[in-house]
Amino acid sequence: MTELTVNTSKLINAPMEAVFKAWMDPELLSKFMIPGEGMSVSKAEADARQGGRFTIVMAAGDQEIPHGGTYLEVVPHSKLVFTWESPFSVEGSTVTLNLTPAENGATQLQLIHEKFADQQSRDNHDGGWQGILNKLAEVIA
Repeated sequence: MTELTVNTSKLINAPMEAVFKAWMDPELLSKFMIPGEGMSVSKAEADARQGGRFTIVMAAGDQEIPHGGTYLEVVPHSKLVFTWESPFSVEGSTVTLNLTPAENGATQLQLIHEKFADQQSRDNHDGGWQGILNKLAEVIA
């Protein structure tokens, strides 16, 4: 296991409050936590507070892929840190979201996902997060 990291960002044409809320709202999570074509979310739950947990079950055809985690840090409208637990993650994997204001009421979202089993897992997650951020921008813009 190595300390590989995904570090990506996306300009989202929505205010920081709306972007932050999307990550805490199960209904919205179910609409954008879709890492690739032909995938969907069959279940999304969130106890949106520090120490609370979330569950997201991604579906690819007949296969369901459970994801979950614990909210480690919740700073309304600007920062969210949570553990990332899935069949493809390793112990201690975390995701940090940093939101900053951008021009015309938009939000710059930086996503940092730390700790992967290997380079291939990191690359797969990088592609998945790109798909998720693109879908987020589409859903809330």
